[in-house]
Amino acid sequence: MMTQLQRFFQHFLVLSVLMSSSLFSVKLSADTDLGFHEVASTVMINALQKQNSKNFLRKLYAQLFFVPVWVDEESLSNFSKDLFSQIKADKTLSKEGKLYKDTLALEAQAKHIYTPEGTLYQKVDLEFKISQLYKGYADYILYGSINWGAFSARLYNLKAKSINGAWETHRPAYSAISLIENAAMGGSLHEAFVHAQPKEYHFKELQAILLKYLDIQAQGSWGNTKLKGSLRLGRAYTIVPTLRKKLALMGDYKSCGKKEGKVYDSCLKKAIIHFQKRHGLISNGVIGKNTLKALNMPLVTRIEKIRLNLDRIKWLYERKSKRHITINIPSFTLSFEEDHALRQEMKVIIGKRKNPTPIFSNTVKTIVLNPQWNIPKSIIQKEMIPKLLRNSNAMAQKGIEIYNGWGAGAKKISASSINWGQYRYSKSVPFRFAQKSGSRNALGKVKFLFPNKYSVYMHDTPNKKLFNRNVRAFSHGCIRLHKPRELLKTFSTFNSTVNYNSAKKRLKGNKKAYLNLPTTVPVDVTYLTAYVDYKGVLQFRNDIYGYDKMQLQSYRTW
Repeated sequence: MMTQLQRFFQHFLVLSVLMSSSLFSVKLSADTDLGFHEVASTVMINALQKQNSKNFLRKLYAQLFFVPVWVDEESLSNFSKDLFSQIKADKTLSKEGKLYKDTLALEAQAKHIYTPEGTLYQKVDLEFKISQLYKGYADYILYGSINWGAFSARLYNLKAKSINGAWETHRPAYSAISLIENAAMGGSLHEAFVHAQPKEYHFKELQAILLKYLDIQAQGSWGNTKLKGSLRLGRAYTIVPTLRKKLALMGDYKSCGKKEGKVYDSCLKKAIIHFQKRHGLISNGVIGKNTLKALNMPLVTRIEKIRLNLDRIKWLYERKSKRHITINIPSFTLSFEEDHALRQEMKVIIGKRKNPTPIFSNTVKTIVLNPQWNIPKSIIQKEMIPKLLRNSNAMAQKGIEIYNGWGAGAKKISASSINWGQYRYSKSVPFRFAQKSGSRNALGKVKFLFPNKYSVYMHDTPNKKLFNRNVRAFSHGCIRLHKPRELLKTFSTFNSTVNYNSAKKRLKGNKKAYLNLPTTVPVDVTYLTAYVDYKGVLQFRNDIYGYDKMQLQSYRTW
């Protein structure tokens, strides 16, 4: 946290830089420039003093000591020129949008004002208008276009369908005001914007691909691929040249140096397999229904997805730790990053559509060997009680014991002694359902705890066959790991409390053990349907929980 003294010196430095004629390249003498700034500041103070304290202009200029940022006496400041240039050069902005049009209008207004007839009051008015333009552009760059309030409301409305979705955001480190302060100290508005962009989750690489796709869009769309039946290797088809060209634009097809005619050759099949892998599809080179659907995703939709996910990254937790675990829901994968490089990756199973895994951040602090599963109330009522009503021995068959409470002195009871119907929809269930440690335990043999209000954690599973599926949404919200022992081994390399060989011996039995971690690892559960992987390859995934659709319903235009 910045101390008050540090803040004072920062403000003093900002004031000194703003008042410096070298920053704004003013042609007047320093005395004349100071005189203009003093008079302009007085006008600005009088104009803003009646504004609410939360008003952006009042907050901005209070931080900047009411010194004009965008205007000087005889010309616009370099800051204004930088801002106008950056907005006009930003290919991600529509030329039909408000930000772009307002920029042109303010440039024209400045030309009119900076004539012998221009007044001080007109210049102060222009100063305020450019500040509003700056705020709009800063909000676009820093925060993006997702209406998080509207999205939260839609998530809440899903509760009526018994779907408890959650998405925690982490506000970007910079604001429009702190950014302009940094720009003043650094002397470059452009550099301040670049510095404020996310450094994690391959944001820069994804942004570069957006620009590439926008260039393709400017040259025209790539159209639909129409196909009946399957393509067979070695046979000629009229669709092949078009398909080859489309896959080349997408970055999947690379020429093998052979004559490229209408024959469906191994080179094109390789490109289709690459395309399928990038979209999380069965990768066999056969263009089935799902592959054809992905091939025909409109270019405008792809651009929309990329924009949406860039904006999501802006609100993710930026980690500065040596190690970092990311679980991406739509790709069903866990990535263990160390020193900004991928150390380990594995498949995961995530929550069903009706039991979505929450999007949040926390830290892995404990590993449990041979865990016992204390079953949550929601699962007891939705799944266990209906089974008990049909068969009072149903829990015993799964190794689940029932206790008459949660305290240390709770006693095991017989399921047949309870009228379970009265607890099917009750507000509370005064019993603890616990599945014993062992090979049948739903948590498997290893559990990784990162304490959170959702009671979500990473764990092993006895049902390994589900990892062969491409779409792996089968859990109640927790994250099942394909190779938990490999992750345990990774943790053992930097935690003295985790001896991998000793752990393997303990895992042969059923005795529970807690391993506290001196070196913890942050974990972030994310939801990215378009992203760049660690090899620099653009990936697309299906919107498994419908969050793309929900967020795009109130997506802001600029």
